[in-house]
Amino acid sequence: MSQPFALTLPHLRRIVTSHDNKGHSVVVSDSEIPAEAMELVRGGKSAAIWVTTDSIPTHDNNNSEDGGKRTIEDISNFGLVHPTGTNLRSTELAPGAITGMHRTCSLDYNILVSGELVLINEDGTEKHLKNPGDTVIQKGTMHAWRNPSVHWARWITVLIAADPVVIDGKALVPEFLS
Repeated sequence: MSQPFALTLPHLRRIVTSHDNKGHSVVVSDSEIPAEAMELVRGGKSAAIWVTTDSIPTHDNNNSEDGGKRTIEDISNFGLVHPTGTNLRSTELAPGAITGMHRTCSLDYNILVSGELVLINEDGTEKHLKNPGDTVIQKGTMHAWRNPSVHWARWITVLIAADPVVIDGKALVPEFLS
C-alpha cells in the first residue's frame, strides 16, 4: 500500500546492552529502526523494538539473539502478542489518520513520545494525549487511535500476553473492525 503522507519523524534509535565474558556491561548494538507501513491502518507505520518469546521471567539476559529481529508467529492477536512473552513496539500515525477499533488479549502500556493522539473507547469516550510521556494502560479493551494534529504521532507500546477479559461468562476475544 502506498503512503500518501511524508514521514517527518526520525527513525527510532535502539541501544542494546549485554555482558562481556567477564560479566561487565557492554553495548552490543546501536542502530536505527525504520518503521514500516501497517497493512491494516492507512497512514500508520510500526516497528518491532524487542520481542521476548520464552517466558516471564525472560531468559533474554543470557541470550545474544537480537530480540528486534524475532517474529511472532501466533496470529490470534494479529501477530502483536506473543503467547509466552512480551512485545515492545513503536507505532506512528500520520496527521488525521485513524485506526480501526481493535482489541487484543493483552495488557498494554502505551506511552506517547511525539505528537498528539486521541484514544477512542468503544463507548465513544475520547481521551486526548498531548504531552510526551502521556501513558494509557489498556486491559484488553476495544479501542482506536486518531491523530488530531498536523504532525506525525509516535507512541511506544509494551504488549504482555493476558487471559481474555470475561464478562458474564463470555470471553472477549481479539477483534479488529475496519
